[in-house]
Amino acid sequence: MPTFDMDPYDGDENNYMPQEDDWDRDMLLDPAWEKQQRKTFTAWCNSHLRKAGTQIENIEEDFRDGLKLMLLLEVISGERLAKPERGKMRVHKISNVNKALHYITSKGVKLVSIGAEEIVDGNAKMTLGMIWTIILRFAIQDISVEETSAKEGLLLWCQRKTAPYKNVNIQNFHISWKDGLGFCALIHRHRPELIDYGKLRKDDPMTNLNTAFDVAEKYLDIPKMLDAEDIVGTARPDEKAIMTYVSSFYHAFSGAQKAETAANRICKVLAVNQENEQLMEDYEKLASDLLEWIRRTIPWLENRAPENTMQAMQQKLEDFRDYRRQHKPPKVQEKCQLEINFNTLQTKLRLSNRPAFMPSEGKMVSDVSNAWGGLEGAEKGYEEWLLNEIRRLERLDHLAEKFRQKAAIHETWTEGKEVMLQARDFETASLSEIKALLKKHEAFESDLAAHQDRVEQIAAIAQELNELDYYDSPSVNARCQNICDQWDALGALTQKRSEALQRTEKLLETIDQLYLEFAKRAAPFNNWMEGAMEDLQDTFIVHTIEEIQGLSTAHEQFKATLPDADKERGAILGIHNEIAKIVATYHVNMAGTNPYTTINPQDINAKWDKVRQLVPQRDQALIEEHARQQNNERLRRQFANQANVIGPWIQTKMEEIGRISIEMHGTLEDQLTHLRQYEKNIVNYKPKIDQLEGDHQLIQEALIFDNKHTNYTMEHIRVGWEQLLTTIARTINEIENQILTRDAKGISQDQMNEFRASFNHFDRDHSGTLGAEEFKACLISLGFDIANDAQKKTGMMEAEDFKTCLISLGYNMGEAEFSRIMSIVDPNRVGVVTFQAFIDFMSRETADTDTADQVMASFKVLAGDKNYILADELRRELPPDQAEYCIARMAPYAGPDAIPGALDYMSFSTALYGESDL
Repeated sequence: MPTFDMDPYDGDENNYMPQEDDWDRDMLLDPAWEKQQRKTFTAWCNSHLRKAGTQIENIEEDFRDGLKLMLLLEVISGERLAKPERGKMRVHKISNVNKALHYITSKGVKLVSIGAEEIVDGNAKMTLGMIWTIILRFAIQDISVEETSAKEGLLLWCQRKTAPYKNVNIQNFHISWKDGLGFCALIHRHRPELIDYGKLRKDDPMTNLNTAFDVAEKYLDIPKMLDAEDIVGTARPDEKAIMTYVSSFYHAFSGAQKAETAANRICKVLAVNQENEQLMEDYEKLASDLLEWIRRTIPWLENRAPENTMQAMQQKLEDFRDYRRQHKPPKVQEKCQLEINFNTLQTKLRLSNRPAFMPSEGKMVSDVSNAWGGLEGAEKGYEEWLLNEIRRLERLDHLAEKFRQKAAIHETWTEGKEVMLQARDFETASLSEIKALLKKHEAFESDLAAHQDRVEQIAAIAQELNELDYYDSPSVNARCQNICDQWDALGALTQKRSEALQRTEKLLETIDQLYLEFAKRAAPFNNWMEGAMEDLQDTFIVHTIEEIQGLSTAHEQFKATLPDADKERGAILGIHNEIAKIVATYHVNMAGTNPYTTINPQDINAKWDKVRQLVPQRDQALIEEHARQQNNERLRRQFANQANVIGPWIQTKMEEIGRISIEMHGTLEDQLTHLRQYEKNIVNYKPKIDQLEGDHQLIQEALIFDNKHTNYTMEHIRVGWEQLLTTIARTINEIENQILTRDAKGISQDQMNEFRASFNHFDRDHSGTLGAEEFKACLISLGFDIANDAQKKTGMMEAEDFKTCLISLGYNMGEAEFSRIMSIVDPNRVGVVTFQAFIDFMSRETADTDTADQVMASFKVLAGDKNYILADELRRELPPDQAEYCIARMAPYAGPDAIPGALDYMSFSTALYGESDL
């Protein structure tokens, strides 16, 4: 006769009970356990056999002929077994038992070490094992709770149902049930009117167990399978007996289980909706804060009100540096995070089959980007204006000082000239005195002409100060006007005196030629010395070594003229000595002064000494300026050396990130790991940027405005660095969203590679996006027949088919279907399709998600098949926060079968998926 191996269950997915040695043929069961199993299994069998109008009294005796065993299997399976043998002989009994065992094995159950002979012989241990196997297969195996099944599913169901009850902690199917509270909690959870749970005590297990068993037998049609004494009197109740008893409770409450499943579905959908709403609120707040900061900052950057002093403008430059280093970088991060949050939210909405999120008016990502562009435009113009203003103020200070020096020299020269020209001394002078006055006047005219250039220079400087908007222009203009008016008056007075002297010239015959010659040579020499002193004391401003070298060369040329000037001085002094000799020789009656000039040898010598004294001072000033320009050149080269390395490095990293994001090397996780390593390397490069900022500050403090050693400015480096940080963050976010899409939609790595290969093939310019026509061609290559306005997914397209398709379509797909697809992948109508949107579309075309109809059906289960639901029903089946969420948002039900307090769950379900207004 065949012998069957009896294994409680050996499925790969539901191996919920390990191979149990207590069923071993040669080993006796624990007497207490055997007693509990006999009682429980007998009651369980009778609960089914009574449906056929029979029962058993002794489990090992009544199944020996196989007839009631076959009847039991027919009742619990609903199937007809082979016709039993009605004979009384042993062979007939074995045949019937074998038919029953064959039926059990046909249901995928292995029977370990058991044959029909043991059952016919009344082997209690083997008979109990066989009945336990039947219980597992037909009462426990099909239990499923939240992706767990069989024993684990039944245990999870018990834990879920008893979780709200104090002093109940179900961890197993033996000692966790000894106090009876677990059985009472199961009954109270589903039928609270049957048990007053608040009066039960944990220290009174007998009362608890008897209450549960009596109520279950009386009201739930669950036969009493154990006595309270069987459980309380055993240190560890039999697990199989408890599981059998508990499974009867599960099946009794299976209808409530369906309601719980429906509630779980609703909870899941509501949780997704609540999370998405929070993400939307966070986006709105972050966008509002960022736009408000930009709104406040742009007027500050657009303020071009100039300051009057270098110190004030340099303070503005320092404020701008603080803005670029301290205030703007966090906002750059916020802008990047805003874009990342927006992309993540849209991805989650697409994955949960929700409509795309449309921010409030003026708070789109594009609005923030446009506002940010305006900020950067104002920022760029502001820094350029600051530097130009500093350069202008520096030039103004130099011109103002030069104006004051020349004006002071001219005013000193003109002092007393009007009085002199208005003198009437020639009216009572002798002939010699008249001639002397005439010659003196000629010398003055020569001196006046020599000062014409200085007056013109003063006027030109004043004009330039006005053109450069010098803050003290009114006082400069007033002083210049006074000088010009005085100069005009001097010209008029000079002309008038000249005419008067010429009228009396015929009266003048004697003139001392030597005085005249002295005056004529001393005057230009004196002007030359005054001009030399003015030039030697003149302030200068240069920006390059070449400029200071030019000044040094001019100064050396000036020093080369000093020997000839000294000879001229000697010649002029020689004339004066000759005059003195003649006066002494011929006893000429002279007053002791030259009537033709106010210049005397003492003045010439004093000014000459002053010129000689100023020459070494000028030498020292030029040397110091040369050293300063050399230091400035060193700063230029130091900045250029770093900038010429950092600039190409940033560009290289940008290109490498671009390649990583479009190439298909390894899995998405490999690409993500690679990108995060790139991000770490980039962040570690920040000290070099900071060092370059320090060098840039030194250059600005030194007022260096150009650098011929590099094409990179600090602004170029800053913008490149910010773009690099933003690009790596966006690329990492795209890969993370691709992983999220892949895992949520079950896309394989091969499918992801196929999508990427198709996308890259049509991304001709490697921009990471597809234009509308490129996207259309990509869809055709993947087998989407869009020309007929109906989508068809084949997975592949033969080369000739693709060629024929393109020729027949003329590269022009059906506009209606293509517009529908573009509205999905490009909801903002930018005109391009990103790879993330492409992946979302491809996954959406092949994956199933929750729908409004499914949620509506779940609510209908909770409502007991009604067209409306009550607030109490929601509070009973859903967690408190999600129940209140539904109650607050559901509209009152207005159907003909409405009752007070009825809520419309149908419109609420459609609103969750954007099919109506919530």
